[in-house]
Amino acid sequence: MPLKSKYYPAILAGFFISVTVLTSRVFAEVNDIPALEPFVKGERVLILAPHPDDEDIGCGGVIQRALKAGAQVKVTYLTCGDNNIFSIIFYNKPFFLFRLLFLRNKDFVDLGHQRVHEAINAMKILGLNEKDLIFLGYPDHGTNQMFIYSWNHEKPYRSSFSGHSNVPYQESMGYKKEFTADNVIEDIKNVISSYKPDKIFVSSSSDVNGDHWAYYLYTMMSLADLNKEVPAPKIYPYLVHAPGWPLPRHYHPDLEIGPPLKFFGDVYPLINWRQLKLTDEEIDKKYKAMLAYDSQVRVSSFYLMSFVRQNELFGDFPRIILKKQSSSRAPVKQDKDIVFTSDMQWTGYAVIDDCLWVKIRKPREIKQRLNVFFGIFGYRDDVSFAKMPNILVRIKYKRFSIFNATLGRYIDVDGASLDINPESVIFKIPLSALGDPKGFLFGLETPAEYLPLGCTAFRMISIE
Repeated sequence: MPLKSKYYPAILAGFFISVTVLTSRVFAEVNDIPALEPFVKGERVLILAPHPDDEDIGCGGVIQRALKAGAQVKVTYLTCGDNNIFSIIFYNKPFFLFRLLFLRNKDFVDLGHQRVHEAINAMKILGLNEKDLIFLGYPDHGTNQMFIYSWNHEKPYRSSFSGHSNVPYQESMGYKKEFTADNVIEDIKNVISSYKPDKIFVSSSSDVNGDHWAYYLYTMMSLADLNKEVPAPKIYPYLVHAPGWPLPRHYHPDLEIGPPLKFFGDVYPLINWRQLKLTDEEIDKKYKAMLAYDSQVRVSSFYLMSFVRQNELFGDFPRIILKKQSSSRAPVKQDKDIVFTSDMQWTGYAVIDDCLWVKIRKPREIKQRLNVFFGIFGYRDDVSFAKMPNILVRIKYKRFSIFNATLGRYIDVDGASLDINPESVIFKIPLSALGDPKGFLFGLETPAEYLPLGCTAFRMISIE
């Protein structure tokens, strides 16, 4: 039943009050965020974009500001963005319902070529030339699966969209290379070792898009392999995909972007946020560069234009450092005897007697129906990351299984154990099963709604 007109003034007043309160809260939070350190002449800046358009979404202002300061800028694209089925169906294609029934692998590859050309045109608007752009050509919506499972060249990843198991783009750096994770790392290492960037802007490990968090992992492990060969660059992750963020949608160049508080929950203060405030000219060029991605804007302009705002955000979790502990004097009998290092209430870590202990909080009412999945990817100076074991642990009910993704099989690990307490789950695994790492990446996944999505971001953890 339609509302009576007499209610309209109250409804409109309530709407404007809500918008004002929300907007003022965002502005207050944004104003508290420190500025990104300025760029300087001669500095080498590397932008790592999972797909063509991400470099403008997250770093369109950064690219312009760096070039104005006399810095060098290069962009490296992990994929050519070839799996956007909506672009294929709706962009310049008549009888789109008919097209939906007869999609071909070639259609996806053609889209990848198209997005490469769009990226070249978009970056010209921001001041870059084609020679400043590097396309790796790995599978869109597949690089995360590759990072976890595809290290074996006998079984490279196969894209269900393009139908390829190797890079099909002649204009890409990785042309004809197989879709394996070690090939990705090899290419990224080649880019970094030859360019030697002072600053790297890369997609966030908190991003819910698989290619985005995977690019962060590939980058960090490439840097770990190059630890003794190139100076350590400064890392600035940028976020693109988080549920319900940013709001409001669509083109609002007069508004600022604040951190997605709902996404990160109580871990928000942990992130070292920085921001770059854009000039009107930079906002306008970022907008025009976004329009150059015609295949994407036509199907999702309401989302893409949400990032054309007054500022750009960058932030990462701090690295966790674990000190080795010994139980020789006081044997570990329960979790209260363990000193867990943790900077959030959900997950804690400890190294005791050459074993890694992981403590995951849970509500007391969850007693048996547990479902937790996490990855532990170790690294060290004297072994390439591609040869280190990628360990996946699944805890379901009161049991656990360990899968070595590098070997592609489940393994039995002597000394691994699981302890379920009223308020936590504690898992122990010997460091030898992880390749005796100097540090590791840890990522958690669970369907439990009590855990904020931001807590599932991969963390960099070092062992002293």
